[in-house]
Amino acid sequence: MTEVQVKAAAPWTKPVATAVLVLADGTVVEGFGLGAAGSAVGEVCFNTAMTGYEEILTDPSYAGQIITFTFPHIGNVGTNEEDIETVDMAGTAGARGVIVHAPITDPANHRATRHLDAWLKARGIVGMSGLDTRALTALIREKGMPNAVIAHSPDGVFNLDALKREAREWPGIDGMDLVPSVTAARQYAWDETTWTLGEGYGKQAAPKYKVVAIDYGVKRNILRLMAAAGCEVTVVPATTGLDEILALKPDGVFLSNGPGDPAETGKYSVPVIRALLDRKMPVFGICLGHQMMGLAVGAKTVKMHQGHHGANHPVMDFTTGKVEIVSMNHGFAVDVKTLPANAKETHRSLFDGSNCGIALTDRPAFSVQHHPEASPGPQDSHYLFKRFVDMMETAKAAA
Repeated sequence: MTEVQVKAAAPWTKPVATAVLVLADGTVVEGFGLGAAGSAVGEVCFNTAMTGYEEILTDPSYAGQIITFTFPHIGNVGTNEEDIETVDMAGTAGARGVIVHAPITDPANHRATRHLDAWLKARGIVGMSGLDTRALTALIREKGMPNAVIAHSPDGVFNLDALKREAREWPGIDGMDLVPSVTAARQYAWDETTWTLGEGYGKQAAPKYKVVAIDYGVKRNILRLMAAAGCEVTVVPATTGLDEILALKPDGVFLSNGPGDPAETGKYSVPVIRALLDRKMPVFGICLGHQMMGLAVGAKTVKMHQGHHGANHPVMDFTTGKVEIVSMNHGFAVDVKTLPANAKETHRSLFDGSNCGIALTDRPAFSVQHHPEASPGPQDSHYLFKRFVDMMETAKAAA
C-alpha cells in the first residue's frame, strides 16, 4: 500500500497536516493532530454543547463514536479529575475520537488540573483540529452520520489506502452491541452524591430505598443523583440475571444509559426487564435504558439520521405540560407508532417529533430518552429522580 506524506514544500506553503479524517466514501479531510497518536474507527456525530466537553468525552454512551464539537473553542477550561463521567476514572470508555475547529488554548479555569491535549493523550483518545467543523456538521445533517477513521501522525505520514479500507469495511453501530465494552465487570455499591463548590462530592449515609442499577454504560452523575434522592444503589453488570437482581431485594430497578444498537443489547436484557415488569417492580430507564424499556413492552427501535447530541434540546413533558431544555446523546429512538396500548408517550422532542419518554399505565415503570442528570446540561429534568422515588414509596406502601 502507498504511504502518503502530506508535507509542506516550502516555509511559505501550508503547514504539515498531522491528522486526517477518512470517511467511508473515501473523502479525506486534513487537520492537525492532538491527543494520542494513532488511529481510531467509529461513527462521526456532532455535539452542539458549548460546555462540558470532559463529561461528554467520558460518557460511555459515546463508545464507538467520533465526536465533532460545533462550538469552536473546546479545551479552554482544561480538565480535572472531578468531571469524568466514566465510573472507571482510569479507563478509556467513551468517545473514540474528537474533532474541534480551533487549536486548544491553555486552561483558564481555577478547577483545571491538566491541559486537554495531555488529558487526551493519557486516555488514548485521538483528536484533530483545524478543519471546517461547520462543513462536517452540514454533511452529517444532509447525509447522516458517516463511518470514518481519525488518524494522528506527528510526522505527517499516513497510509491512506489502509485508512480508507478500514473506514469502508467497518460495519457501523447499527447491529452492534457495544455494552460489553462499557458495563461493570462486577457488582459494586454506590453512595456518592452531588458536587458542591468548595466541598466536593457528598455521601449518602441514611438511604431510604434500595435500587439496583443495571449498568449498560452508566454515568457517574446519574448514580450521584440517585444516591442524593435517598437511594442505596447497587450497580450490577448488564448481563445480570433476574434471580441475582431479586436476591438484592430492591425497591426499584434502574436501567442505565449506554451505547450501541438497542436491539442487539435487548437480546439478553429484554427478558430480564419483562420479568421485572411482570412482578410490578418499579422501573426507571434513561437513554439506552429507555430503549430497553420500549423493546421490553413490544415496541421497536430505529436508527436516527443524525441522532441527538447536545445540551439544548427542547422536550415536551405531556405529564406537566411544560417544555424542558435537556441534554441528549443518542443515535437510536423508540418508534412511537409501535408502542402497545399500555405504554403512553410522556415526552417528545420538539426538534423532530421523536419519542423521548414513555410510562406504563398498568405497571410502575417509566423511562426517558434524554439525560436528566445534566452532566453537562440544564437541570430541568432533575425531578425525574424524585418521580422514581415517589413510585417506589407508593409501591412500598401498597405492599
